[in-house]
Amino acid sequence: MKTTQLNEDWEVLKRFLPAGWEEKGHELGALRRKRKIESPEALLRVLLVHVADGKSLRATSVYARETGICDINDAALLYRLRESEDWLHWMASELLKDLNLNVMERSYGKNRRIRLVDGTSISEPGSTGTDWRIHYCFQLEGLICDHFSITTPKTVEGFERFPVGTGDIMVGDRGYCRRRGISHVLDNDGEVMVRFHSTNLPLFKRNGKPWPVLEHLRSLEEGTVGDWDVWIKNDEGLLVKGRLCSIRKSREAIELAIKKIHQRASRQGKKTRPKTLEYAEYVTVFTTLNRHGWNGNDILSLYRGRWQIELVFKRLKSIAGVGSLPKYSQESSKAWLYGKLLVTLLTERLRQEAENISPWGYPLSPPMRCCR
Repeated sequence: MKTTQLNEDWEVLKRFLPAGWEEKGHELGALRRKRKIESPEALLRVLLVHVADGKSLRATSVYARETGICDINDAALLYRLRESEDWLHWMASELLKDLNLNVMERSYGKNRRIRLVDGTSISEPGSTGTDWRIHYCFQLEGLICDHFSITTPKTVEGFERFPVGTGDIMVGDRGYCRRRGISHVLDNDGEVMVRFHSTNLPLFKRNGKPWPVLEHLRSLEEGTVGDWDVWIKNDEGLLVKGRLCSIRKSREAIELAIKKIHQRASRQGKKTRPKTLEYAEYVTVFTTLNRHGWNGNDILSLYRGRWQIELVFKRLKSIAGVGSLPKYSQESSKAWLYGKLLVTLLTERLRQEAENISPWGYPLSPPMRCCR
């Protein structure tokens, strides 16, 4: 093995880790015992070999011994992983802050950030259902993750899972079209752009009477964008103004959407309602953005950007390996997931550094001194 090259690569990688990461290893209990592994550096290095490379615990312990990192068996390494959950979580969170400080954001108006939210499910081996859910939020410009959390599947997806800043535009799919989440965004001076779900979000006229959605959708001619003022009720039952923007799909897209609906209903043993099939003929988005700055075409064009988060999740599962859990206990599963998120954020940080065209390929740390 090219141990010298591996050590040099590790020294470069360390420069991307958050300040104080070694001290936090002791503080957060990852190194309560120094048997087999005497330093935070050795522990993190061997954990990243296991998490990033996808090596089994046994293969990782062999690799660590042959490269001189440490001499530890697979059972002891699993124990170390469990004890490192808080430490890995802290490093991922701190790296997230560092990433956001380095983002050169495109301006979509004063103090605007377009943030794409979604969730993905992870299952443990042998599980008959979902065991964990990762809630992720990306900024459209640069696809930089600015928030994440790990919960059980009992925690439903919603905008309320994410912090919202003034002027933020929160973009989500149908699962986020809920009154509670939308109220959370508006209460924090943000804006919403979400795929419309007729059951979860009833619409009203200014006078409080129901707004006939399908009646308006049926009036759309092919190639034209509908843009109507509508009202919803917030958590307190007060009417809040918004807009509904919609366009009719092509014949091919309609047929594909209806086919998927029938397939899903067949798997679940349910009967499809006629209204569901009719709604599938349109792409319909609810938003609170002002019409003076965003016309209907702008809304639908921007919503197309939400698909970028689907591609991010595909990369997470195919490249980073966040598709299934090779762990059985709650402690080791969460630690493994935080390790994967740390690897993903480190990858983003490395890409960011490469885009800045640093000739030496790594950031300068404060302790470095200039030679005179």
